[in-house]
Amino acid sequence: MQNLKLYNTLSGQKELFQPINSEFVTMYVCGPTVYGEPHLGHARPAITFDILFRYLRFLGYKVRYVRNITDVGHLLNDSDEGNDKIGEKAKSLQLEPMEVAHLYTKRYHEAMSLLNIEDPSIEPIASGHIIEQIEMIKKIIDNGFAYEVNGSVYFDVVRYNKSNNYGILSRRNIEDLMDNSRDLAGQSDKKNAVDFALWKKASPEHIMRWPSPWGLGFPGWHIECSTMSCKYLGDTFDIHGGGMDLIFPHHEAEIAQCVAANKQHAARYWIHNNMITIDGQKMGKSLGNFITLSEFFDGRHEKLTKSYHPMVIKFFILQAHYRSTVDFSNQALQASEKGLIRLFSGLTTLDKIKPGKTSSVDITQFKIKCYEAMSDDLNTPIVLSYLFDLVKIINSTYENKYILSEVDLAEVRLVLKTYIVEIFGLVPPEKESESSIDAIINLLLEVRGSAKKKQDWETADKIREGLNKLNIEIQDKKDDTTWNYIS
Repeated sequence: MQNLKLYNTLSGQKELFQPINSEFVTMYVCGPTVYGEPHLGHARPAITFDILFRYLRFLGYKVRYVRNITDVGHLLNDSDEGNDKIGEKAKSLQLEPMEVAHLYTKRYHEAMSLLNIEDPSIEPIASGHIIEQIEMIKKIIDNGFAYEVNGSVYFDVVRYNKSNNYGILSRRNIEDLMDNSRDLAGQSDKKNAVDFALWKKASPEHIMRWPSPWGLGFPGWHIECSTMSCKYLGDTFDIHGGGMDLIFPHHEAEIAQCVAANKQHAARYWIHNNMITIDGQKMGKSLGNFITLSEFFDGRHEKLTKSYHPMVIKFFILQAHYRSTVDFSNQALQASEKGLIRLFSGLTTLDKIKPGKTSSVDITQFKIKCYEAMSDDLNTPIVLSYLFDLVKIINSTYENKYILSEVDLAEVRLVLKTYIVEIFGLVPPEKESESSIDAIINLLLEVRGSAKKKQDWETADKIREGLNKLNIEIQDKKDDTTWNYIS
């Protein structure tokens, strides 16, 4: 348990993970704002921190994993002005805001279930913690780092920065922030343009509002996570995670709020996954490249040539390190589908192998290599490369090129199932998802088999060569013929 290294955004380097409690890990991850259909951008942090959750437990830790649901206070364009995202959606759909929140929370949970993402230990919702948020805001005011103007409360960034470092996470300089915000001066109640809202006075048309010491209003986006993380994990906890796009202003503001209220940093390790791009561009509705998870699963989007099983989406994301950008393309998904099938085909082939008395190939290295790669900041693509190496050994053993003893076969099975199933959370795609492809290939193999019986070697070789060009490898055995995708 002492060898896990994680990249800490706060320090800017990999650090040996040392939790506050040697046996118990506390982790908070920013969940979705539930005002629309879950999309590919929701999948990556969910998968990243599900892998971390699973791996920490594999290492022997008990883990309290908190992932919130934002159902209030997140304004359009992530600013302190304008309308609430859920409120705007409620108006457009002619629903109550909580109907919208419930609808898309349900859709999010359905998508996570299809991706085989485990439920967190606790999943608090922002609207259920208004009282706690008000109390935390009061503490920040009492400690001199916030002020009230006309029913709204703002965090005093300039005053905070005099005794602390606002920009410690994002490496931003407050003077630069001030310069970039000068054109907003005099357009709001803030003392300084860099200040951010802890509580906003509700305008007459604002749907979601609660009573507070400052009047009817609603919480700012940033205060929600600070409140809920500290409520369930304590004033100091181990890991805070989320997408890289949250580093500034959201996570920077969270650090400031916790220091201002509790006089200490909340999280010791800040972990961030990188973004997903589509054909080299950032995903966004305005660019016309926004793809929901349901569109991936049923193939409805114009950028998709077919539907993809949720496990293909998950496998696609795992092939890149969580801190690297992942660029989506239909071609990349097709390659991922073939790779996933090959991985599970290896498990199937493994069960057909008869053990030998001794082994002709060393497989002891793979358990160590997978552990070392996974413990090196969750390097899933390297782990996958080792697993594919094992699949090659399995296929070669099945073809009688290698021999594996019963002990080594059990070791191979343990390594594959530990990483594929337990840590990566991959499950075999249902046969229906590629039944048409299977049927065509199997039909061609039947034709080839008939040709071989007639000693029509030209036809048999032509089918083999044609399938090889499609990265499909035929393996002729004494009693049968099998096939696999070539990685």
